Amino acid sequence: MTKIRLDYVHQFVDRHGKIRRYVRLPGRKQTPLKGAPGTPEFMECYSAALAGEAPRVEIGASRTKLGTINALVVAYLTSVEFRTLALATQASRRNILQRFRAAHGEKRYALLQRSHIQKMVAEKFDTPFAARVFSKTLRGLMQFAVAERFLSEDPTQGIANVKATSNGHKTWTEDHIAAYEAHHPVGTKARLAMALMLYTGCRIGDVVALGRQHVRDGWLTYTQEKNGQSRFRKPVTLTIPIHAELRRVIAATPNDHLTFLVTAYGKPHSKKAFGSKMREWCDQAGCPDVSSHGLRKAIARRMAEATKSTQEIMAVTGHRTLSEVERYTKDASQKKLAATGMDFTTPSMDGSRTYIGKPK
Repeated sequence: MTKIRLDYVHQFVDRHGKIRRYVRLPGRKQTPLKGAPGTPEFMECYSAALAGEAPRVEIGASRTKLGTINALVVAYLTSVEFRTLALATQASRRNILQRFRAAHGEKRYALLQRSHIQKMVAEKFDTPFAARVFSKTLRGLMQFAVAERFLSEDPTQGIANVKATSNGHKTWTEDHIAAYEAHHPVGTKARLAMALMLYTGCRIGDVVALGRQHVRDGWLTYTQEKNGQSRFRKPVTLTIPIHAELRRVIAATPNDHLTFLVTAYGKPHSKKAFGSKMREWCDQAGCPDVSSHGLRKAIARRMAEATKSTQEIMAVTGHRTLSEVERYTKDASQKKLAATGMDFTTPSMDGSRTYIGKPK
């Protein structure tokens, strides 16, 4: 007799003497298989399970009751809509929704009213950024509920976004850069870290992974971590020339490892640990008001002041939209840009042209 060997299929004999067969995929609920192996019914069930029709198990799913907020959150966290979000967004929303479940999980989502959500958001007004993220998370959950026909109306509809004004991470000025360079000379890891971010526009998640494997013929090629976090989103790969100053700093910094920045044990830094280290180095240099991300803004500012086009800046920073670049370059020196902007010729009354140059 020919035996059929299928991956992930487990079988056992129950207490009634009947053979039970299941598909067990990692991280998914086991799926029962109907019929005998090799029959059309069996193979159809097996193919459906492998195709992903068996829902991924979420913590607490076995304890949820239909119609409750618990059940709605579990459905959302296992949905395609949720999994298409960037990984950082998924992590943030999952944490918020787990706390939301802990407080309201046994309640019926059909009874959730706009006034209830407004009250929850209002309770967070003292922390406007937290209120804004909470509001966006609930809106995503309710939009999913309407799309999947759990609800007929979105209770977050019409609730205004919480206004949270901030300039974000402060851009490094030339004074900041000079102070840091004066305290951390070429050859130190602190100076190399700053140069890598200042002359590439890398985020922390990218700079901790950069190494000699990314360098070829004077160019640096790497794939951005943030824009490639979701498997449903095409990652952004950048190829930029290595600035002469960065090349000088790299050459002068002792390093026998593939990765440029390593710990005292020769291992690459984690993002969190490296961020703390940059905080320490900035404080040592007398720059407590700036952080590593401000260096990414600094290269955009420098390029804007050098009258580089928005497209040129995007080619270095990897930003996807013009609005993102404008937000990064708004700290460009108004005086320098005004001087450059006034550097043109204008016609005179007699037909000749008068040159208006940069101020001396």
